Amino acid sequence: MIERLTGTLVQSELTEIVIDVRGVGYAVTIPMSTYEKLPALNEQITLNTHLLVREDALKLYGFYSQTERGLFRLLINVSGIGPQLGLNALSSMPVETFCQKVIDGDTKSLSRINGVGPRAAERLVVELRERVKEYAASLEGEVEGAEAESRELHAEGQDAVSALETLGFKTEKARKTVQKLSAKDESKSAEELIREALKELNA
Repeated sequence: MIERLTGTLVQSELTEIVIDVRGVGYAVTIPMSTYEKLPALNEQITLNTHLLVREDALKLYGFYSQTERGLFRLLINVSGIGPQLGLNALSSMPVETFCQKVIDGDTKSLSRINGVGPRAAERLVVELRERVKEYAASLEGEVEGAEAESRELHAEGQDAVSALETLGFKTEKARKTVQKLSAKDESKSAEELIREALKELNA
């Protein structure tokens, strides 16, 4: 079983990326939640993976966090919920939100996930309600980390993001680029972040 891959991101699309590991390119299918956290091309990346073995194919799925992968594994073991629906769930809402919807029995929200109808939503609640509660501790840690990351970007890169928005760049793309640059060097000024972000966004 391939549990993790570390290598160079050489191709990137919304649903699939290619990671070069010592000259071998691994095609990895990912949810949107992972795509949003990808580094730039030709930079190093580490993903938690799940290898799905079938008679006619081997397919590798990749996830930014172990919690995402754990939830994916729970989902594909629910009757009628395959890998694609598992990815759709992770792409539709954050892991902690999805788990809370299951715990609350909110089948209306769950049924809005692409490919998940009312009956499938009911199965998710019945089969997963108790199991997703086990993720509470780890989810709390990840949420705190994400909030801290957002606060850091707000403090150090808000001016840079605002300037990039004024120049016509989409908010999410500007935020992601500034966040990555800030993570490399927290001492960079807004002017430096804007200049470097422009080089990357216009490349």
